[in-house]
Amino acid sequence: MKKTLFIMSWVLLFVSCSDWLLAAASPTQGLVQGSIWVANEEGNSITVINAGQNNVAATLTGIAGPHNLQVSPDGKTVWVVSGHDSKAVMIDAATYKVHGAVHTGKHPAHIVVSPDGKRVYVTNAGDNTVSVIDVSSMKTVTEIPVGQYPHGLRPSPDGKYVYVATIKGNSVSVIDAIKNAKIIDIPAGEKPVQVAFSSDSRIAYVSLNGEDAVVKIDVEKQSVIGKVKVGIGPVQIFITPDNKHVLVANQGTEKKPSTTVSIIDTGNFSVSSTVETGKGSHGVVVDPSGQYAYVTNIYGNDVSVIDLSTNKTIAKIPTGNKPNGISFSSFASPVSSTPIIQLIIDGMEMKH
Repeated sequence: MKKTLFIMSWVLLFVSCSDWLLAAASPTQGLVQGSIWVANEEGNSITVINAGQNNVAATLTGIAGPHNLQVSPDGKTVWVVSGHDSKAVMIDAATYKVHGAVHTGKHPAHIVVSPDGKRVYVTNAGDNTVSVIDVSSMKTVTEIPVGQYPHGLRPSPDGKYVYVATIKGNSVSVIDAIKNAKIIDIPAGEKPVQVAFSSDSRIAYVSLNGEDAVVKIDVEKQSVIGKVKVGIGPVQIFITPDNKHVLVANQGTEKKPSTTVSIIDTGNFSVSSTVETGKGSHGVVVDPSGQYAYVTNIYGNDVSVIDLSTNKTIAKIPTGNKPNGISFSSFASPVSSTPIIQLIIDGMEMKH
């Protein structure tokens, strides 16, 4: 009996130590510093996630219908669009206070910040324009006509262009970022949704929601040079920092949600891996170190964390209702003592 108890004690000790070692070696503990920002469109809220611990640091409320958001290049501020109020709102990542708000065009969808942090671009799906906002003055300097129903957009890393995916135009509108003018519409395919650029600005990748595919655009030639099939209903797209892979979130539909992210090898332009994530994979971002990807699951109300060394989902983090846009900040936003923070905009609480 004593011998049996002795053996059981050692087994329990071994299991406890093993659990401790696994926890200590967990890839989420301390290897990635920063925060993940998530726009919960139907929850009228923003979830801020602690990247080091994979837990919620704060929930910000008060922005009606936040469809998309984007962290500034320095990581210190976050821009988010209110689809209901047609506003672009600038938030301090350290204090969760609002710097200001700027009116946009009708039904703003996506928002991006220029590589130098001086300008902000917003797609206005309701009037087929892109608003250009000057950050220093917090004013819209111009609205640029683009293709029909503009949605996702990205600036080229060299700052020369802004590529705009126009869903109903079946094209990518190219904006000259110096002249603030559209210079061409590149035919892309059926229902282009979002864009990703290689770090040298030579190649753009565009998700085609209507074709379950991704196309490759030569920026100099201004034409499509390749296409690859991915999962069902691809939406957002993001390239890894080393330019070796493009991640595509496959949403599917609400009745038949897809649950995967397709990982494309940029070398041979083919799908090298398919990762199970969550219900209705929608938004995707990769941390600057290239270790982890974060995916919003719009029908699951959570964010999946993918370990890119194994291409497996290692965690899920709860968010608000219908998480949509997602962005990563290397700045570690503080954990709030107040679980829910009401944003104050223009001196007043923003109602919805």
